[in-house]
Amino acid sequence: MKRIIGSVAICILLLGVSIQAQAPQGPPKPGPEVKRLAYFVGNWKEEGKSTAHGMTGPVSSTQKWEWVSGGFFIVGHSDNKSPVGDFKIMTVLGYDPETKMYTNNAFDSWGDLITAKGNVSGDTWTWITETMMQGKPMKTRLTEKEVSKAQYTLKYESSTDGGNTWTSDLESTFTKVVAAPAAK
Repeated sequence: MKRIIGSVAICILLLGVSIQAQAPQGPPKPGPEVKRLAYFVGNWKEEGKSTAHGMTGPVSSTQKWEWVSGGFFIVGHSDNKSPVGDFKIMTVLGYDPETKMYTNNAFDSWGDLITAKGNVSGDTWTWITETMMQGKPMKTRLTEKEVSKAQYTLKYESSTDGGNTWTSDLESTFTKVVAAPAAK
């Protein structure tokens, strides 16, 4: 009889452990790759120069980046000035654990959708797009180098030969805008 009671007690204990192990653990949590995007969160000001054919001249923008609820993505809104006119961009950055690549989906007020895949190595982010321009394949490479916690440089290049030769189209510097202390 003691043996039966002991066996039943062990079975109940194991059943309780099994049920607890199968219980939902709550919503998923962002991994360290996603948390790396925190560098961009905040307000930034850009100053630079476009050297792209037909668009040579100064460029500038103001950007605001913030976390999307849940903490898996950041969204940025920017107001841009370029040699060919002013425009707005909304961008969503995230991380795809399946491909182990960062994702960059940008939508601008001129009707363009830009989708890029990227990676980060140390202090340098590299984003690549593959698109068609005037019926021909084109690659672009955007390189962002973190200079400090409050500044990074950007270089935008394009290639029409599959990435063998790159042409510099834009170089700029982004500086984080720190809010002024509230007046007393």
